[in-house]
Amino acid sequence: MPKTRAQKSEIIDELADKLAHIKSAVFTKVSGYTMEDANSLREKGRAVGVEVIVAKKTLLVRALENNGFKIDRKDLEGSILTTFGFNDEVAAAKLIADFAKEREQMVIVGGILEGAFVGSSAIKQLATLPSKEQLLAQLVRTINGPLSGFVQVLAGNLRNFVSVLNAIKDTKGV
Repeated sequence: MPKTRAQKSEIIDELADKLAHIKSAVFTKVSGYTMEDANSLREKGRAVGVEVIVAKKTLLVRALENNGFKIDRKDLEGSILTTFGFNDEVAAAKLIADFAKEREQMVIVGGILEGAFVGSSAIKQLATLPSKEQLLAQLVRTINGPLSGFVQVLAGNLRNFVSVLNAIKDTKGV
């Protein structure tokens, strides 16, 4: 049953609202996408703060245009699966890249990053980056490295001093 103009307008408004709050989005061309795949992908997406949506391309393009994104309709050919990353810029790209490894029929078409449309190569590069939590852990480890080394040097001097005192005690037979 076809959707009415009001229903389409409601879908466009809902998509535009989501697009206003995203950190990144990934557009994927899918064929042979089953309900089992959809449920699996949505479940994995919820775990990492990513929403997976299948919407008509015309409605998606209108929502994108309403939010100021300039996208050529030719860039979104075929059945398009859209993933919205709300918490992390990398999460949506990582999710789709990992999911597409197992399925040859899924092809990353492009996405939105920092308010601009980017091609599939940029999304694939984004998917190889570590997550925000991993990057923060690396930063803390880098900052902590010199401090822990300094503490070890100071403790080494104290250890050496104690061993010298023990050697003196042993030579005097006390």
